[in-house]
Amino acid sequence: MNYPQLTRREALKTTVLSALSLPLLGSLAFGADAKKTNAKKGGAAPAPTLYPPTSPDGRENGLRLGIASYSLRELPLDNAIAVVKTLRIPNIALFRLHCNWEGATVDECRAVGEKLRAAGLTLTGSGVVNLTTDEAKARQAFENVKAAGMQTMVCKPTIEALPLAEKLAKEFDQKLAIHNHGPEDKLYPTPAVIWDHIKSLDSRIGICIDIGHTVRGGEDAVSAIKKYASRVYDIHMKDSVALVGAMRDVPVEVGAGRLDVKGALRALLEIKYNGVVSFEYEKQGVNPAIGLAESVGFVRGALSAFARS
Repeated sequence: MNYPQLTRREALKTTVLSALSLPLLGSLAFGADAKKTNAKKGGAAPAPTLYPPTSPDGRENGLRLGIASYSLRELPLDNAIAVVKTLRIPNIALFRLHCNWEGATVDECRAVGEKLRAAGLTLTGSGVVNLTTDEAKARQAFENVKAAGMQTMVCKPTIEALPLAEKLAKEFDQKLAIHNHGPEDKLYPTPAVIWDHIKSLDSRIGICIDIGHTVRGGEDAVSAIKKYASRVYDIHMKDSVALVGAMRDVPVEVGAGRLDVKGALRALLEIKYNGVVSFEYEKQGVNPAIGLAESVGFVRGALSAFARS
């Protein structure tokens, strides 16, 4: 399939409109909630849903979009939920500050899952869950994500813990996605390294390809998506101006950096990727909503342009 190029004017128009509409959409969402409350009390009927997703799982022009809540790490969970809903995205992956998958109780994690569902959000993943050979602690993490209803546990097992991770993945029927963290990661710098460790393991164990860390680690993200398509279970979408081999990332809004974001999106469409493209905005933790909105707007604009081909 041939995809048209998203022009700079189209991209900027989409991102700016997305960013500028953020406060307005928040107000509209608040107004809609108020109308629903009034309707229950016998008042006016609720307004129709604003900007409904193209499908219940949040698929937009071929891809499911989500937010990794590390993007909102300085916000409490309720505020993070509000931002995600304002962005009109129904999928969320929770960072440990929003739910401690390794240390919380099953009841606490179940309550978080119920809170997300009540807000109309699907818990698609996690921040990186560390797994060691301590079976009791690993089992606790599996019990917690299962209780919350998580689709894919994004994790980082030690090499020695891979047999245990495989055993528990089978027992809990839980999909895992091992996350790569670039050249500073001594275990899993790139998807290729992860693949070498998991290719003979149970198919429940796959890869979370972090676009930015992949490129810094010296691997082409577009090629990795295609090469490991059968085990790509999660994507962390971001952009960066860091050079290949840099030991520290320099994150920017998606579309403003040097990564081939459009190429990655095309590759995901070509492999018919069914997981979630989770935005992980790391440029700033304080007041992240506008930069996150710009990033989402750029990707929405690109996917819309592709769909018009």
